[in-house]
Amino acid sequence: MSGGTERPRGGGLLVAGTTSDAGKSVVTAGICRWLARQGVKVAPFKAQNMSLNSFVTREGAEIGRAQAMQAQACRIEPTALMNPVLLKPGGERSSQVVLLGRPVGEMSARGYHGGRQRELLSVVLDALAELRATHDAVICEGAGSPAEINLRRTDIVNMGIARNAKLPVLVVGDIDRGGVFASFFGTVALLSRKDQELVAGFLVNKFRGDVSLLEPGLDMLHGLTGRSTYGVLPFRHGLGIDEEDGMGVPPARTKVRAGGRISLRGTVRESDTAPPVGEDVLRVAVCALPLMSNFTDVDALAAEPGVLVRFVDRPEELADADLVIVPGTRGTVRALEWLRERGLADALRRRAAEGRPVLGICGGFQILGEQIEDEVESRAGRVDGLGLLPVRVRFAREKTLARPVGRALGERAEGYEIHHGVAEVTGGDPFFSDGAGQALDGCRVGAVRGTHWHGSLESDGFRRAYLREVAAAAGRRFVPAPDTCFAALREERLDRLGDLIEQHADTDALWRLIESGAPRGLPFIPPGAPA
Repeated sequence: MSGGTERPRGGGLLVAGTTSDAGKSVVTAGICRWLARQGVKVAPFKAQNMSLNSFVTREGAEIGRAQAMQAQACRIEPTALMNPVLLKPGGERSSQVVLLGRPVGEMSARGYHGGRQRELLSVVLDALAELRATHDAVICEGAGSPAEINLRRTDIVNMGIARNAKLPVLVVGDIDRGGVFASFFGTVALLSRKDQELVAGFLVNKFRGDVSLLEPGLDMLHGLTGRSTYGVLPFRHGLGIDEEDGMGVPPARTKVRAGGRISLRGTVRESDTAPPVGEDVLRVAVCALPLMSNFTDVDALAAEPGVLVRFVDRPEELADADLVIVPGTRGTVRALEWLRERGLADALRRRAAEGRPVLGICGGFQILGEQIEDEVESRAGRVDGLGLLPVRVRFAREKTLARPVGRALGERAEGYEIHHGVAEVTGGDPFFSDGAGQALDGCRVGAVRGTHWHGSLESDGFRRAYLREVAAAAGRRFVPAPDTCFAALREERLDRLGDLIEQHADTDALWRLIESGAPRGLPFIPPGAPA
């Protein structure tokens, strides 16, 4: 890295991938943390993100959780500039478009790629330019693959942004999936000559074994493409970072159903923490709702020693659970129908009648109520909820985006709100209140609780108090660990990502890319993009 304390502003790099889930988000976060530790003022950026996992910034803007996590890797506050376009799927054919942190309407995929996407290019470029003007470096994350030739004409997140902003491109490939050399070569060979000029080289992700056995292939790849490999990152368990649009589920645990939807039944949320402090473990079952959003809410539970978190979609899988969570969803009415169709609705009612803990978060909270009036999201009109909480929900066109702070179970808690549903609580006790006892959010009746607050379980004192309550209701001799700090665990994991880059990537070469751009004279690999 260049010496001295003064650095030119505006360096940049685009981290692309051979496929979705190749590791772009993780590598981007790792590069950000490595640079931040070197004293570089760095920021993350993703022009367009498609995700149901989102976050609310301090100024009340909604962005992808991956960019919020990457901002933490940079040790800065996230802002709307870091993810100017967020698409939140509401079904197979349409998404809500969030522009600079605010929803601006629903749009079909055909309509978006048919013209609106190119209209957003100036917004995206302005946001990136503003970040580059105020930071030494901006590490950009692509989406999917840059070789999606059917979408290249309207691309604003991969080579479209790289070309317009003159960013060097590093292509990440997941070798654990197999076929990484073919993926690297094919990605470059399907790009136009001008696009290829910006593809500087490759980064191998999730390698298991002896790197010396890989080196002949890397040498041949260099001979075929004229491009270097900037590092080989080893496979690591337990990184546990906030994920963007997937569960990070090992392929052996996933099952694809008719229609292509992935079943998460039995999936265990990754955790690398210690055994339980008390004599018992605590079992948490999360209903794997359609269009499930912000499933990262349960990460803080999975980080607790002795708490086992799994995703379920059958009523019998609730039987041995000490706590059942009905999580957030982008389709509240659709998820409610799904619970009824699968028999989970009746299982939840039985739990509530038996005094066994149930927690609803955001859309899950709305589902637990008596009635939903929705002329916005599903346009289904008036629909009966499960009736476990005395709450009536009306969907407003304006979205609530907030970062509330309150108290529950004698402990301070903070969270963030992202919802169209407005709850009218007509009974029970409040879940969260202010310091003077004034109700702020949610409802509690017996062992059933509901709240619109995402992220509240990341508040350590509140999480421990709630787990003690759950253990008592379940008759478990479970004791929360007294020293689990979720924020510290997240920092530790980000440092581990920074370590991966520092120890297994050519950081001097990476910095030259960021500072000076792609090497000149990179060869063209035929056939190139079709006309």
